[in-house]
Amino acid sequence: MQPLLVKRVIRFFPYYICMNYNKLVRDKIPEIIRKKGEIPITHIASNDEYWQKLKEKLQEEVYEFMKDSNEEELADIMEVLYAICDFKKIDRNKLELLRKKKAEEKGRFRDKIILDETK
Repeated sequence: MQPLLVKRVIRFFPYYICMNYNKLVRDKIPEIIRKKGEIPITHIASNDEYWQKLKEKLQEEVYEFMKDSNEEELADIMEVLYAICDFKKIDRNKLELLRKKKAEEKGRFRDKIILDETK
C-alpha cells in the first residue's frame, strides 16, 4: 500500500490550498492544525516507515540546529533521540553510561581540539 502524503489544507474562501509534507510530526500537531480550522490528512506509519521517518526527522532537526543554533532546536534533536531510543528499545540510562564510558576512554569535545592531519 502506498503511504498517503500528510497534507495541510488551508482554506481561502472559496478555494483550498493543500500543503504536502509527508513527514513525521509530533503527536499533537494534527489537533493543533484542526484548532486553526485546517484539515490534517495523516496516516499511522508502519514500523519500517516510522524508522525511516525518524532518521529523516533527526536530519531535519540537526539541519535546523546548524542554521539557528538555539536551545529549542537542540531540544527538538533530543526529542527525536528519545523517540529513537523508545522505538529501538534502547535504555536511556544505559546509553548515558555508554556515553560516559566513551568520554572517559576517549575524552569529550571540551578542549576544542581540531585534528589537522597525522604523519
